This record gives sequence, C-alpha cells and structure tokens, in this order.
Amino acid sequence: MALFAISDFHLALSGDKPMDIFGQHWHMHHEKIKINWLNLINKDDTVLIAGDISWSMSIEDGLKDLEWIHNLPGRKIFVKGNHDYFWTSINKLNNLYEDMKFIQNNFFSYKQFAICGTRGWNNPDSDDFSSHDEKIYKREIIRLKLSLDDAKRNGYKQIIVMMHFPPFTDFKLDNEMTKLIKEYKVEKVIYGHLHGVAKEKYPIEKLNSEVTYILTSCDCINFTPIKIMD
Repeated sequence: MALFAISDFHLALSGDKPMDIFGQHWHMHHEKIKINWLNLINKDDTVLIAGDISWSMSIEDGLKDLEWIHNLPGRKIFVKGNHDYFWTSINKLNNLYEDMKFIQNNFFSYKQFAICGTRGWNNPDSDDFSSHDEKIYKREIIRLKLSLDDAKRNGYKQIIVMMHFPPFTDFKLDNEMTKLIKEYKVEKVIYGHLHGVAKEKYPIEKLNSEVTYILTSCDCINFTPIKIMD
C-alpha cells in the first residue's frame, strides 16, 4: 500500500489531439504510462494525479479518458488542470467511479495524511501576471484554504497538497500561496504543468523551508509514476 504521483496525461482517446507534436517522446505516451503503471502499482496503492487529465471539452467526451484511468489498478485522486474543461460538477465526478476521487474545496485521506489541493494559477512574481490573473489566483487561494480547513476540522495534522500549477516561479516562495502552505505545516506539495526543459530548471524533488516540492509532469518523470511514500 504505497502513494504515487503523476500528472499531465493530456489524454485524447475520444478525439484527435496527438501529443507528439511536442516531441517524439510523446508518441503513444498513454501506452508508456499504462505499461509503467502496471509494472509499479497494484489495487491497494493510491495515485495522485495533478491535473491536465484530458483534452475533452465536455464530460461526455471525457468519459473515455476517465474510463481508461479507471481501468488502471489503484485508487486515484485528482485536482483540476488548466486544460480540464470537462471538469464541471464535482458531485457528478465523485459519483462516477468508486476508485476515482476529485478534489474541489474538499480533501481525501491516505493513511494518516490528508490529501488537499486546488488547481492553482500563474504566480504574482510571473513576468506576465495581470489583473485577470490576480482574480483567479485569489480564488485559488480561497479554494486551497477551504480544502485545508476541511482536513483540519476532521482532525488531520499531516497534510499533502496537490496542485496543477507550481505555487512559485523559480522557487520564489514569498507569495500568498506558499505562505498558506507553510502556515498549515504542509509536508509535501505535488505539482505539474511544467514541461520540456522544466526538468532541467526544476529538480523533480526539492526541499524548501521544510516543505518538499515534487514535480510530476509525466514527460519530466519518463511517463512513470513516482513513489511519494510507502
């Protein structure tokens, strides 16, 4: 019974959205994920999936992608990515499959840990941060706090946060999101969104101020779920 993480599947099983336009390593990437998943993960394990699950624009189109994930072994917990337009009713999503749970202002548990999270957004120290970004960013802070507060109300003291966007730019940690993470004594932050050369700039795992930040974009981890803990 172990905890794994991976993100940015960018599935398009019901449409035509080839990912190999971003490089040959993306060719048939879903098959690479499946093979590696089956080699590592069994039905008693839990996998955190940090967004950008499917390219589908509606839940009806996205069901084929979700069914593909459902058919992989293990329990799966998701947060929303910036491309997950199929993600609408959280209640509908959480009623689809017993083994797949979606975080939005709530949390789920793994052993003694609360798994909290939100999508996140562009960070205030980004060069192109706008007034529009600020509105979304503040809303995402509220959503993360609601998730964290829900865990605290239920007695959880150990917390893992999962986000799609990294809560920093270039590991600049002085912003509202990282302060909230520190305030709630979060132990690990799982994030995705970054691709390509990101793995050269952002190490897969980095410890900052007693918080371990772990990058899980599938192309940065060779399309292989990484173990977070036993």
